[in-house]
Amino acid sequence: MREITIHETTGEAGEAIRTKLAASDDGLVLFVGDDALPLPDGALQAVMKRYGKPLDAPESEMMIDERLELGDGRALVRFRFMRRYDVIARDYLVLHQPESEPLCEMATSITAALDHLARRFAASSTT
Repeated sequence: MREITIHETTGEAGEAIRTKLAASDDGLVLFVGDDALPLPDGALQAVMKRYGKPLDAPESEMMIDERLELGDGRALVRFRFMRRYDVIARDYLVLHQPESEPLCEMATSITAALDHLARRFAASSTT
């Protein structure tokens, strides 16, 4: 299973809680701490299409942290972007797909949308 860390928060006890997106032959799974939440087919593409914007930062300004190969020429990249006037560096996700422009959005936004979809998908699968 291939994975990428898409977000990190601090829990109530001060522990790091990582949200990872994993890809396997069976599809995508969102791992929030110890919870494994499968995503419906096409969820990542739909979220990036809804919230993503064309990538306008030059590659030289990207501090690429991780890359997740999704198959069929698709890849998700997490990079850190910090302009000189920003106090806090921000993580962004970029979805690269063949024959379309890369779509980019802040990792926190994409993580929240994927978490919501994964939890709704899990709830609908159990009923």
